[in-house]
Amino acid sequence: MSLYEKIKSAQDSKDIDMYLTCLHKDFVFVRHQSGTEVSKADWTPTVTQMMQSDALQFHDQRCLYENDEIMVEHSVMKFPDGTSEAVMVVNHIKDGKIIRVETGATPLK
Repeated sequence: MSLYEKIKSAQDSKDIDMYLTCLHKDFVFVRHQSGTEVSKADWTPTVTQMMQSDALQFHDQRCLYENDEIMVEHSVMKFPDGTSEAVMVVNHIKDGKIIRVETGATPLK
């Protein structure tokens, strides 16, 4: 199973433990709004809350490219606060796990 398939399966089943096993111990999430970097420990409560919410929805989710170093995804996401965005996600991969995530998003109405 590819890393993308594992991530998608975790998101679809809202399995936070499966999702977290796909992240490298040195994982960093870069916030597209501010450029600030968030560690795995600091990202875990945020992603847990989002994944546990029935309001978080992924639409038209697809992997545009994946190899041993990078995985690029695109989807339309509806967030628990009611907003929707078209989201491009670039996952940098190290040792078979995601070590760095950078996103770009366009708000949708």
